[in-house]
Amino acid sequence: MTVRWSPDFLDLLTALNVADARYMLVGGHAVGLFGRPRATKDFDLWIEASPENARRVMQALREFGAPLGDLVDADLSVGGNGFRMGTPPFRIELLTDISGVSFADAWPRRETHDLDGTRCHVISREDLLANKRAAGRPQDLADVDILERQRGQGLPGK
Repeated sequence: MTVRWSPDFLDLLTALNVADARYMLVGGHAVGLFGRPRATKDFDLWIEASPENARRVMQALREFGAPLGDLVDADLSVGGNGFRMGTPPFRIELLTDISGVSFADAWPRRETHDLDGTRCHVISREDLLANKRAAGRPQDLADVDILERQRGQGLPGK
């Protein structure tokens, strides 16, 4: 199954990269890069919750043309917040925290993938597994099973 990356998502990644924002792809699309692509309603990007990174992310969102409404830098500088735009299956969600792993710990272990010619920082397989285990929803546990089986069989993927 070939993943078709949304042009809007790739444009947002480009804007985040130009702004030097710290982000990582997480969620179902990250699982797809490491294991088996599956249907998902959105693109989840985990952003570092810090004032400087929030400024960079907001700069990228403005450049991208995101409908910011009353969103301000401070909203993205603390954990527990997020921002959602678009509609499924191309909705984009920015998350300031995820379960099971801290951004500071995960950032040095991130991987960089090429998505149709666009650089994308992706959570590491081990951190993705920790996140999925901690989240514990049925879909997350199914993702853990896929990732563990794929790793155990020595299939491609990092």
